[in-house]
Amino acid sequence: LGTVGHLVELFLESLIKILHWIIAIVPLAVFGIVASIVGTEGFAPFKALGIFVVSVLLALAIQAGYYLLRIRFGSWVRPGELLRGGRDALVMAFSTASSTATMPVTYAALKDRVGLREQSASMGALVGANFNNDGTALYEAMAALFIAQMVGMDLSFQQQLLVVLTSIVASVGAAGIPEAGLVTMTMVFTAVGLPVQYIPVLLTVDWFLDRCRTAINVMGDMNVSCLLDGKQRG
Repeated sequence: LGTVGHLVELFLESLIKILHWIIAIVPLAVFGIVASIVGTEGFAPFKALGIFVVSVLLALAIQAGYYLLRIRFGSWVRPGELLRGGRDALVMAFSTASSTATMPVTYAALKDRVGLREQSASMGALVGANFNNDGTALYEAMAALFIAQMVGMDLSFQQQLLVVLTSIVASVGAAGIPEAGLVTMTMVFTAVGLPVQYIPVLLTVDWFLDRCRTAINVMGDMNVSCLLDGKQRG
């Protein structure tokens, strides 16, 4: 058992070392892909990337407004109270880009500062954080449509519907860690035949958009908790 345990330990150490090497060369790989695109197509795709960023931010803002409207008419919590009580969770979600790391802060904010019942707070903050990733679903669908336009691929209505459905499924399976959406995005691209080699182009702006959509994911968890708590304060 001692020898086997030592071999397992060596294997894990080697695996971690290899992962560190991969992480170290990812920026170089992204630079190479971006340089290749600039060399063949110029800077036009990156000008369009600016419009894509603005579009995603606008869509996320609309989604946040929808959440606040649902909370206003579907629960006893007022939107202003939720934003004040949950600001620590939203700020942490934006700063860490991880809904998993934000879970305890979200739970504490909903229970102690907003005043929700423990059952409602735990269901939305702890369970919802693993399955309720609306911001990620929205981003992956918009990213697929953006890349399709960039490469000149005309998606039919059925393909666009497939993008939406696979984005929802992929977002449920996305881990609550930074950049996890880019991993599950390959499933969305593959479903409609989009070239996955263009995904690294999104890495140039994803570090910022990831933080924004994580904040929306956390707001979605808060929305679920408030709706579960009902229209009468417990």
